[in-house]
Amino acid sequence: MSAGVGALRRALDNRHLLGALFLIPAAAFLLLFLTYPLGLGVYLGFTDAKIGRAGAWIGLENFISIWDDEIVRLALFNTFFYTLVASVIKFALGLWLALLLNQRLPLKSVVRAVVLLPFIVPTALSAIAFWWIYDSQFSIISWALMKLGVIDQYIEFLGEPWHARLATIAANIWRGVPFVAICLLAGLQTISPSYYEAASLDGASGWQQLRHVTLPLLAPITAVVMTFSVLFTFTDFQLIYVLTRGGPLNATHLMATLSFQRAIPGGYLGEGAAIATAMVPFLLGAIMFSYFGLQRRAWQQGGADR
Repeated sequence: MSAGVGALRRALDNRHLLGALFLIPAAAFLLLFLTYPLGLGVYLGFTDAKIGRAGAWIGLENFISIWDDEIVRLALFNTFFYTLVASVIKFALGLWLALLLNQRLPLKSVVRAVVLLPFIVPTALSAIAFWWIYDSQFSIISWALMKLGVIDQYIEFLGEPWHARLATIAANIWRGVPFVAICLLAGLQTISPSYYEAASLDGASGWQQLRHVTLPLLAPITAVVMTFSVLFTFTDFQLIYVLTRGGPLNATHLMATLSFQRAIPGGYLGEGAAIATAMVPFLLGAIMFSYFGLQRRAWQQGGADR
């Protein structure tokens, strides 16, 4: 009995074993709700399954078909354009906001809470709000510009292809900037003030301090934040679906929304799954880029790769 208790104590003292035990519930959850749906989706992409019919194995036919599909190629372009423009602007605005919030401001805690509101509000609710802002008859933006004499008729924000693309990007930026800002703010607060004091003594200007002190020391957290930002933007669904349903003329369809449209309303589960599966290599590429960037950063700082 005492030997069993001693073995149990030694096992619990083993941090690797204890860590594995704590990870089991999370691993089971991910296996059930992430790995299984992903595996099923990949499998369906190689079949001609439709709603109400299991389908048969057809190999790469769905992938060949979607590659020759002009709407899929347009959705791929939209996805890359949407992700690139939104992610770059979110980082620039998020960094500026983080630098501002890192200063000594009155009611700093209240201001930080307010900044987080766009990210906390449910995506569908935000999309409905933007739908009203962009409305072709009641748009507050068009009304204000007409009152100022800038335009003489209401702007078709969601009725023209490029207007709709830029409008959805603006909505995504509004939602995503708080996440980037708060994460970068957390990184800024880990930078010792002594670095800036030393830079000031050397005659470095504010821009030089930002370039040579702030940005290099923020590189690890920047890589993580931008990876999540790119992943969230690349796979965006709710915002686009509520705002435009992919219109006008498929101009705002992303891979995620087109996959849903083909699979659920369209009934072609295999084709929709193939479109969704085609997104995976791009997502893995973004993750690996961030991972190897962090490893390279650790090597530059004298740390060992892990």
